[in-house]
Amino acid sequence: MQPSDPRRKDFTDPGEALAYVRSLYQDSVESLRDALAAFGTGTLAAGRARAFYPYVRIRTESTSRPDSRRSFGFVAGPGIYETTLTRPELFGRYFSEQLRLLVKNHSVSLEVGLSRQPIPIHFALSDEIVLDASFDESLGGALGDHFDLPDLAAIDDTIANGSSDTAPGGPQPLALFTAPRVDYSLHRLRHYTGTSPGHFQNFILFTNYQFYIDEFIRIGRERVLAPGPAGPEDYVAFVEPGNTITWNPNHRDKYPSGAPTSQGAPPARLPQMPAYHLQRPDRSGITMVNIGIGPSNARTITDHVAVLRPHAWLMLGHCAGLRNTQRLGDYVLAHGYVREDHVLDDELPLWVPIPALAEVQLALEGAVADVTRMEGYDLKRVMRTGTVASVDNRNWELQPHGSLIRRFNLSRAVALDMESATIAANGFRFRVPYGTLLCVSDKPLHGELKLAGMASRFYRERVNQHLEIGIRALEALRSQGVERLHSRKLRSFAEVAFQ
Repeated sequence: MQPSDPRRKDFTDPGEALAYVRSLYQDSVESLRDALAAFGTGTLAAGRARAFYPYVRIRTESTSRPDSRRSFGFVAGPGIYETTLTRPELFGRYFSEQLRLLVKNHSVSLEVGLSRQPIPIHFALSDEIVLDASFDESLGGALGDHFDLPDLAAIDDTIANGSSDTAPGGPQPLALFTAPRVDYSLHRLRHYTGTSPGHFQNFILFTNYQFYIDEFIRIGRERVLAPGPAGPEDYVAFVEPGNTITWNPNHRDKYPSGAPTSQGAPPARLPQMPAYHLQRPDRSGITMVNIGIGPSNARTITDHVAVLRPHAWLMLGHCAGLRNTQRLGDYVLAHGYVREDHVLDDELPLWVPIPALAEVQLALEGAVADVTRMEGYDLKRVMRTGTVASVDNRNWELQPHGSLIRRFNLSRAVALDMESATIAANGFRFRVPYGTLLCVSDKPLHGELKLAGMASRFYRERVNQHLEIGIRALEALRSQGVERLHSRKLRSFAEVAFQ
């Protein structure tokens, strides 16, 4: 950071500090946008147009705090801590809470200024601005001569992975992600999901079946267009790819004045991993993403969603039942994972256990009981708690039968899929509470394979119930309060202060 930064100010009021962050950031991106406009018309002055991310820094001599129950909001020890910040209009509520807790827990002032980390020109653009639409190839090729471009050396996960190097006496990180890393993922999210990052909610469902998405679309539209007076638990809008928005007519005070009940247009073709958002004003609604098939997609989407700092994500999908006592349509609540997905082995070695989280497990079990109207011992008729094995080989059934049986027997696995362990492992890695509820759709080891007609009927009959369970589980987690949800078991010894 620049020790002589003329824009540096100290604040004891978190709200005033955040307002100053907004001002610094807005000045930076507006200067870059103006320069880009001049570049497009050939009137940009010679030299480089540069602007920098704002930072927040604290200095503390004490680690004492009034409430030790929280898993975030405090630093690990005396020292200097800092992070760069981006998109305060998107992260304002989140930043406000993190800064408030720092002041409350450590009685420190917040130092805000401009860092030496330049903002790449791509990351200074709004969601509505696309370079390729404004510049021909000759201009685009010269961008690097006048503007900072994304630098992969500044975009990594070393903080989250616990492998960042801090010079002795130097500043330590306040957050898991630096501003360039956040901006990179925000652009990737828009690309992969077809919706702006600002539409994402803090409770997220992942699935690998379009059947679930079709049902979520039906439920989403139904909930925002339901007749009757508005209630406090109502959702205010439903957003689909292309930023197509269906507003709740009962909540006209929550959306822009004069806006129609629906707006936007669906894209000509769906993106790779389309996202749908059942929104609440405080972003405590539910987002659902169709991640497609395989652990690579599961890692890709969770790598990027993690920068939004959601309160929980769940995997809902189908699995192969590995026990002869299971029936098609039974549920599997994962309490452990065999990780043979091979996409996170370098960042999270296989010897690291991925624990079940009590709050999430209880919410899922309670939702299954509510929806199926079974409880206690009877619940075992439709749900089994056990280990889920996730593999990267879709044709795992073609491996030698004996070796498969031995591996599954040793691990006590009761179900197999391709994504659940990846999503849980990345939740552990990025400190995002996670859970898995799968539905047994076939039992290949026991000769029960899906035929085309059987599969279609099975999906139609089971998807509705399974999705309703997932939605109820997330709503239960929301209602209990997020301060109870974020578990200290996901935090390391020397953890960053931001959630």
